[in-house]
Amino acid sequence: MFRRILVIFIQFAVIVSRDLSENERASRAAFIQRLLNKQRNLEGRVKLLGGSNIFEGNVYIYHAGRWGAVCDDSWDDAAAHVVCGAFNRTGVATHGGQFGEALEKYWMDDVVCEGDEKYLSQCVFTGWGTSDCEPSEAAGVICNNIVKSVPVNIKRNLNKNLHETIDTRRTSLRLVGGRNVNEGRIEIYHNGIWGSICPDGWTLYEASAICHHLALGFAEQALQTDYFGNSKIILSGVQCLGNETNLFMCKHQGLGDVTCPGKPGHVAAVVCTQHLADLYLDTSAIERTAHLQDVAMFQLQCAMEENCLSKSAYEIQKTNPNWQFETRRLLRFTASSLNIGNAEFRPYLPKYLWQWHLCHMHYHSMEVFATFDVLDTNKKRVAEGHKASFCLEDNTCLSGVERKFSCKNYGDQGVSVNCSDVYQYNIDCQWVDVTDVVPGDYTFKVAINPHARVAEKSFHNNAASCDLRLTESYAFVYGCKLERP
Repeated sequence: MFRRILVIFIQFAVIVSRDLSENERASRAAFIQRLLNKQRNLEGRVKLLGGSNIFEGNVYIYHAGRWGAVCDDSWDDAAAHVVCGAFNRTGVATHGGQFGEALEKYWMDDVVCEGDEKYLSQCVFTGWGTSDCEPSEAAGVICNNIVKSVPVNIKRNLNKNLHETIDTRRTSLRLVGGRNVNEGRIEIYHNGIWGSICPDGWTLYEASAICHHLALGFAEQALQTDYFGNSKIILSGVQCLGNETNLFMCKHQGLGDVTCPGKPGHVAAVVCTQHLADLYLDTSAIERTAHLQDVAMFQLQCAMEENCLSKSAYEIQKTNPNWQFETRRLLRFTASSLNIGNAEFRPYLPKYLWQWHLCHMHYHSMEVFATFDVLDTNKKRVAEGHKASFCLEDNTCLSGVERKFSCKNYGDQGVSVNCSDVYQYNIDCQWVDVTDVVPGDYTFKVAINPHARVAEKSFHNNAASCDLRLTESYAFVYGCKLERP
C-alpha cells in the first residue's frame, strides 16, 4: 500500500514539475489575467448581507482583492441612498449591526456622502482599512421598493434654488416644539399651510442656513428626530453649502406633495446658538513648510500602525523580508488652526472614550480631525493622508491669552479662543505619502474637521485648496485658497 502511494506521488511530482508547452503557459497566463480582470471589475462594488432579501443587510465593499465591512460612525441616509442607488432604489440607513455583526474587517469608517455620488468609494471617509470599530458597529441599509427616479412633478425643481420655485414674499419659516426660541423642528409656510422639512441628508450645513435665516446665530446641532413633534412634510432634498444667509438660497428637490425616506414621524430640526468655535486654517503655514523627505520604513513603524502610508508600503511589508530598509517619499507640511470664534473648540467624544496611543504617549480625542489629498487634473485622488487620531491643545496663543488645553497627563483637550492648534511638519502622519505619484502638476487639499463632526460658525475656512508642483527632487505648494472641506 505504501509503495502504491509512493508511485502515485512520484507520478504527480513528475506532472507538476515537467516543462510547460507554450500553449499551456498561454492558458495559465490567460487564467491569471481573468482573475485580475475580475478583481478590477469588482473594485468598489457593494453587497448586502444578513437581510431577508438582497435589498437589505449590512454593507460590504470590495477593495484590494477582498470584501470588507463599513462602520456606522457618521453613517446616514445620504450614504444609504448611494448604496441603494446600485440597485436603482432609494433607502434608509441602519446602525449597530442590525443585520448581525461584521463578518469581515472594516474597510471604511466615518463615511460622509452628499447623496448624489455614483459609488460609495467616492464619499469622504477616513481611508481604506482605518477604523477602530467593534464588530457590533456594522453599517447597513434597507433599500425600499421605490425606484430611484424623480417624479415628473418634482423634476423641474431638481437642483434649483428654493427662491426660484416659490414666492419668497409669501413664504415664512419658524421653529416649533422647542424648549426655547433657539431650538425646534423647522416648519415652512407654503400654499396656506405650515409643513416640515424631510430630514434625509440633513446636516450642519443646512441647519446653518436655518439659524442665519431666523437671525438666531449659528447651528449647534442638526437633528433628524421626532423629539420636537412633527407635521406633514412638504419640502425635501434640501442641500445647502453652509454659508447661505437664508434657506431660500439652498437647493431642493421637491416642494408640496413629496416622498421622504427614513423613519416615520422624523423631521428636520435644529439647535441654534450665538456662541461657537470657528477654526481658521493658516494657508501660509502650508505653503511655507511644504517639502519632500525620503524616509526609511523602519523609522515609520508607528505611523504604519495608523495607516498613514499608501497601500504599496503595506504590500512591500508583506512581500519583502527586508522591507525596513525600503524608503518612502513624504510630502511634509505644517497645519495650524486658529480659533477665531467666540467659544472653545472641544472634542465631540467625552473624555472616557478617548484612546491612549502608546507610540505618541498621549490620548487621542478625535478619530479624524484632518485629511490630506493630492488630486489630479480630473479631481481624482491619487494620494491621500489623514490624521487618524488627534490630540487638541493650545500650542500658541495671541498676546494676552493664556494657554488652557494640553495633551499631557490626560489633560483637557480643545482649542481656546484666539489660540492655535499646530501640527508641525516633523510630527508623525503630518504628511502625504507620494512615493507612487508621478511628477507633474496637481491640487493639494488640506481639510480640518472635514466631516463637520464639531459645530463651527463657518466651515468655509476649514480647507485649503493649493496648487502642487511635484518633481523628482522637490515639491512646490502655492496659491492656496480657503474653501469648505
